[in-house]
Amino acid sequence: MSTPLPKLTPAAIKAAYAAARKQYAALGVDTEAALAALDTLPISLHCWQGDDVRGFEQAADLSGSGLATTGNYPGAARTGSELRADAATAFSLIPGPVRFNLHAIYAETAGEKVDRDQLKPCHFQLWMDWAKKLGICLDFNTSFFAHPKAASGFTLSHEDPEIAKFWLRHGQACRAIAEAMGRAQKGTCILNHWLPDGAKDSPADRWAPRHRLAAQLDKLLATKVDRRFCQDAVEGKLFGIGSEDYVVGSHEFYLAYTTSRENALLCLDMGHYHPTETIHDKISAILSFHKKILLHVSRGIRWDSDHVVIFNDDLRAVFQELVRGQALDRACIALDYFDASLNRIGAWVIGARATRKAALAALLEPATLIRAAAARGDQGSKLALLEEAKTLPLGAVWDQYCLRHGVAAGPAWLDTLAAYEKKVQSKRR
Repeated sequence: MSTPLPKLTPAAIKAAYAAARKQYAALGVDTEAALAALDTLPISLHCWQGDDVRGFEQAADLSGSGLATTGNYPGAARTGSELRADAATAFSLIPGPVRFNLHAIYAETAGEKVDRDQLKPCHFQLWMDWAKKLGICLDFNTSFFAHPKAASGFTLSHEDPEIAKFWLRHGQACRAIAEAMGRAQKGTCILNHWLPDGAKDSPADRWAPRHRLAAQLDKLLATKVDRRFCQDAVEGKLFGIGSEDYVVGSHEFYLAYTTSRENALLCLDMGHYHPTETIHDKISAILSFHKKILLHVSRGIRWDSDHVVIFNDDLRAVFQELVRGQALDRACIALDYFDASLNRIGAWVIGARATRKAALAALLEPATLIRAAAARGDQGSKLALLEEAKTLPLGAVWDQYCLRHGVAAGPAWLDTLAAYEKKVQSKRR
């Protein structure tokens, strides 16, 4: 930034909030209750945005794994200490509670080569110490990609029993790590399992890989862990690079799997469906039978391209469904995208602030009036109230929330980001 951005003064924020509070109250909305509810919603930031999903194995290669990062913006984190410093900077610009979400490829092994089926909690001790110091919780992910034993495009569902066993051991190792993280933070660590298994062109047999995957998942989830500290989730996908025709772990597969078992959450990724398909209608359908879901907040453009999350209609609709169904506490919220075309810390902050803003918008909806209109069959009033809600002074309430959390309201946080980029990120060459 060539010139500092204008900063909202605390007095101006408080005055705007007082006026907004009255306007919402006239429609039966308690803004203080909404802000209190917003503080109960942690957002888990994804480590892989900070370094373009490179991890610390050095040899990791995303090609053939169904993943792709585009852009060459300078300053990506190269080490654990750099990634932690960048994440801490992002936290300072995001109001409200946060978590941090790690992949297994971010193990720190002090230079020793440790294959993924041999990973242990000690390889994530620096992460656990850092999280404890910041007072945040960690989440975790198995890394079934970018590995020689994933080169065929199949991992847990591989027809070679030895390769499938390797990935089973990896999953078991990750469960032990997630449990250790949970114990260290005295709370649940969400362990998500996404795997790229699938075929580029029409396979001769769609059945056998799915039977193998179900059997391997059963073995994996039968491994004993304390579920107070490790909660598994499984994530489906429509297609990926190299699995355009067939994905073993599709949405339908995991929906059926998690419905027939009660040992894993279903993960809904907002970008893992048909380009015109949104997920908000799925939430009430799934939570009618499931206790909780894991929600990966992403933004696909034309395909699952993992764009930085923005405050758009799709995101608003998801949180409207959660709030209207009184299910906000039944969804674990995590970000999932990676964009190397802009400052990576900025990408974290934009997405997290947009996600929390969407939750706030849903909490501020004049739900009582809208439901009353619907109950008496007055569809015109219902629609009119929904339209009026779109232009209520959400921004004033949001700025007050930022003020209370000691975070810059408006675009002033960009000045902090520019200063950090100049002092720290620009020196990474």
